[in-house]
Amino acid sequence: MEPSNLTASEAARAIASGELTSEALLQSCLEQIYKLDKEVKAFAHVADVSALETARKLDQLSSKGALHGIPFAAKDIIDSHDMPTSYGSAIYANAQPVTDASCIALARRSGGVLLGKTVTTEFANLTPNETRNPIDTNRTPGGSSSGSAAAVAAGMVPVAFGTQTTQSTIRPAAFCGVHGYNPTTGHFRMSGVREAAGTFDRLGLITRSLEDIQLVRDLLLLRPANTFKISPKPPRIAFCRSHLWNEVDGFYRSEIETAIKQLRIAGASVKEIELPSEFKSLPEAHRWISSFEFARNFAFEIDVHWEKISPQLREGRIADGLSCTPERYFESLAFMRSAMTMIPALFDETDVIVTASTLSSAPIGIEATGSAAIGSIWTPLHLPCVTLPVFKTPEGLPLGLQVLGPLHGDDKLLPNAAWIEHSL
Repeated sequence: MEPSNLTASEAARAIASGELTSEALLQSCLEQIYKLDKEVKAFAHVADVSALETARKLDQLSSKGALHGIPFAAKDIIDSHDMPTSYGSAIYANAQPVTDASCIALARRSGGVLLGKTVTTEFANLTPNETRNPIDTNRTPGGSSSGSAAAVAAGMVPVAFGTQTTQSTIRPAAFCGVHGYNPTTGHFRMSGVREAAGTFDRLGLITRSLEDIQLVRDLLLLRPANTFKISPKPPRIAFCRSHLWNEVDGFYRSEIETAIKQLRIAGASVKEIELPSEFKSLPEAHRWISSFEFARNFAFEIDVHWEKISPQLREGRIADGLSCTPERYFESLAFMRSAMTMIPALFDETDVIVTASTLSSAPIGIEATGSAAIGSIWTPLHLPCVTLPVFKTPEGLPLGLQVLGPLHGDDKLLPNAAWIEHSL
């Protein structure tokens, strides 16, 4: 197996045992980038020379952190002191921060090698840039963590940081056939990450395995690495179609329902749940909260660089935000908090909720990033979630299964998700 095909955890073990060097791993990843990225366009910046130099230095060290010698990438709204951060906007082309975001600093402290910055949509919002889906380059990779998902799926890097404000980690991970994870809101520090809408913004992880998610989660929390284990007993599962079920692609619905039957056969306790009727208003609350915050976060760009902002962003998110009164914003926040009080009932005698990750597989074209409708239900609830790449369309396009845990239940969510993935 080529080193670039290893998961981060597999590569870390191989480096620790002396079977693999960091330099060889990094060179293998660079070969994938040189081979594929002219077409996929996952990277906004590749630090090949400095990353190789770092890898060689790490190979001379005896002390090995949890991510020792492992290449990683970061979405181009995440600051790094030694690489440009352009936020997906012409306004900041080649802009150079002077510090590392906390997630990059912690990954480097653990021995990780920042290989480059991955393409994001404009200010991590709706307007796509140039990235294509590596499974089918005629299709979108999703957004806004477009390049992060594409880079991991294409074998260019084993792990990448993304972010999510609506569905910006789960959707691209599902479209590209890799694992995507968002923690309970607030678990990961956002210092050095350009804010879109602080109420919802989360640092996300895109990887090739759930074990890798656990590995990176532990180092971001500054705790010793835990040995990753599949849950020893079947989880109690709640299957939720949600009010969007009829909008989910028919083949995809059938695959999910078949999976639910398989999980029952495998020993899981499965029940079906309906969301409270009030939850149908969550997307509207999300719209006004995120738009209100976005328009104020980007006051400088609106005032000074209006002509360099895309029409899609000006006429969409910014127009919404500028039209939203403080009263509507506060009412939307109050509604969201009211909805969150209903979360414990959803997890009554339930370990995880399973549902669709997206409405469909990746759509054709790169002019848009696909519907984020499902995320506009779940993201306002701040729940930890993961998408598992367990389905494929007859054409071979990936489809994910989303697994959600209760608030602050991340450490149980991942082993339970592993049991589900193993059973499917």
